[in-house]
Amino acid sequence: MHPLRTLAAATCLTAAVFPALAAENTTPILQNKIAQCQGCHGIAGWKTAFPEVYQVPKLGGQKPAYIVAALKEYQNGDRDFATMREMAAGLTEKDMQDLAAYFGGDAGAPASGEKK
Repeated sequence: MHPLRTLAAATCLTAAVFPALAAENTTPILQNKIAQCQGCHGIAGWKTAFPEVYQVPKLGGQKPAYIVAALKEYQNGDRDFATMREMAAGLTEKDMQDLAAYFGGDAGAPASGEKK
């Protein structure tokens, strides 16, 4: 299997596990979701190659309302990017709000290698 397909499959599998863990302590779960987002969106200049070459936007410093709206659009199919549809599929409203608060605040502002 091609390495990028393996990565995409692992990402989708990981996203499917989150709802099952939601009943546990939410702090580690939120930290895992933040880390999962940062895996692509926290790397300056990162590009994805599946399903096509695409410059991944930085999340840090985005307006929280924009992040929530974008996640909802991926979740309901209004935005068409397979990886993000899978990532958003299992998110609750609270998950979206928490992620948006983190990335919209100072904690998420600089991507790796960038200065504020």
